Amino acid sequence: MSETKLTYTAESGVSGKFVETAFDEKGILAGIRFNHEDDYNFAFDTVDAIAAKAPDKEAMIYVSNAKEERRFTFGDMSRYSSQTAHYFKSLGIKKGDRVMLVLKRHYQFWFSILALHKIGAIVIPATNLLVKQDFVYRFNAADVSAIVCTSDGNVSDYADEAAEECPQLKTKIIVGTPKEGWHDFNSEFSSFPEVFERPEGEEAAKGNDTMLMFFTSGTTAYPKIAAHNFKYPLGHFITAKYWHNVDPDGIHFTISDTGWGKALWGKLYGQWMCEACIFTYDFNNFEPKDILSMFEKYHITTFCAPPTMYRFIIKLDMSKYDLSALKYVTVAGEALNPEVFNRFYEATGLKLMEGFGQTETTLTIANLRGMEPKPGSMGKPSPLYDIDIQRPDGTSTDTGETGEIVIRTKEHIPNGLFTGYYNDEEKTTAAWHDGYYHTGDTAYKDEDGYYWYVGRVDDLIKSAGYRIGPFEIENVIMELPYVLECAVTAPPDATRGQTIKATIVLTEGTEASPKLKHEILAYVRKNMAAYKWPKIIEFTKELPKTISGKIRRVEIR
Repeated sequence: MSETKLTYTAESGVSGKFVETAFDEKGILAGIRFNHEDDYNFAFDTVDAIAAKAPDKEAMIYVSNAKEERRFTFGDMSRYSSQTAHYFKSLGIKKGDRVMLVLKRHYQFWFSILALHKIGAIVIPATNLLVKQDFVYRFNAADVSAIVCTSDGNVSDYADEAAEECPQLKTKIIVGTPKEGWHDFNSEFSSFPEVFERPEGEEAAKGNDTMLMFFTSGTTAYPKIAAHNFKYPLGHFITAKYWHNVDPDGIHFTISDTGWGKALWGKLYGQWMCEACIFTYDFNNFEPKDILSMFEKYHITTFCAPPTMYRFIIKLDMSKYDLSALKYVTVAGEALNPEVFNRFYEATGLKLMEGFGQTETTLTIANLRGMEPKPGSMGKPSPLYDIDIQRPDGTSTDTGETGEIVIRTKEHIPNGLFTGYYNDEEKTTAAWHDGYYHTGDTAYKDEDGYYWYVGRVDDLIKSAGYRIGPFEIENVIMELPYVLECAVTAPPDATRGQTIKATIVLTEGTEASPKLKHEILAYVRKNMAAYKWPKIIEFTKELPKTISGKIRRVEIR
């Protein structure tokens, strides 16, 4: 359907001022456009606006690791974030300052990020898994001047050790148990005024101003810093409404903690733009039975998690839990094995709707609401992005041909696409040039326009003249019930250039043996073309991963 034939209408609620959408003849989202985007600030234009309209509407149900519950309305979030903004300003934090948040899933994260948006300071989410050297690199690379950190574990100790080598870090604020040398968030913020007037003129933070910086996963090198402006939340309207399918009267649960970009996909921007309630369980260790009990107790209606967590969930007897409130489920973070899709569908009757995006983007390819998913397919390009699959020479691939996913930016830069890698023009230009942003991910498109993930450009296996995506081999091996995880890599081979190796983690109670190895090989040979057969199978207790949970294939080659 061409752009000129689309009929746009404003979305409902406070988002209608900023978002217009259009649909095809099947009722599937076909277009999106924005108004007043250059003036947009999520904290004022979404959260405070909802608070003014419906102050008692529930914004978040929070459950601590100890299972203690707190509930927050939009009125609460507006007041507490305003108090926090005043508090941060009193500590010298101002527009443009870079502030790191290491807050797990504590509710104070939401107070803090909204406060920093109101001030115009730049938010840098970070995981509590960082150690001293991680902090040193990040503090220096992003020129971090303040940190708001959990007291849980020893993460604040690592931050202290790093701070000794980073004199630009002036302000340290702790959430939880007070600590010498740190400002005590919980006892200090609440004495400040409950209203924070929207700044004007040069102090106003909006539109093209930098709002947020993410450290990328860093699977092969030091993480890059992807910068986003204040238009970034607008890009997540599709994420929440047309992929997560959130209900303004429902409860949405995205499992990620706030140290990762995925949390802002599912625990903040789009969901609150849709005026939905988010559910936050501040757990320390992932226990699938606890997650299923939360569905039952809180009547969660929509859910999103990475495939790894669904793999653990489907190993349980799901019939023991009342999941009747659950209406819609989505999956992202890594490619989805069809076996996980099928097992979850058999247990619940719900189809996992896969989506794809990067730290540098919002949701770019997805099975949107109203689409019929193909198990294992990422879906189709979001109408927010102009996407192509290209060969190395820049020409478009044919149906079924693997190439790199790129985003066209010559005519329009979509809200949600990063503005560049902070302080790294070389890496920015390497990824974004000649009117295209190069994702570094490969896929092919089928005859129906669905995209199928193959792997990172660097992960493609070139063996005996064939180009092979590791994921398609992993999919077949993952069909075996005793396989928990699998990574396919390509050690060098004198004859073939590269050979194919499968490194496998078995389910608890399954013993590795030569017999099991032969059984796996036999299954692969029965279900896959000969040029894709692994020549090496190795069993391991765990796969090497980045702190974000992505497999480091470079370590197992």
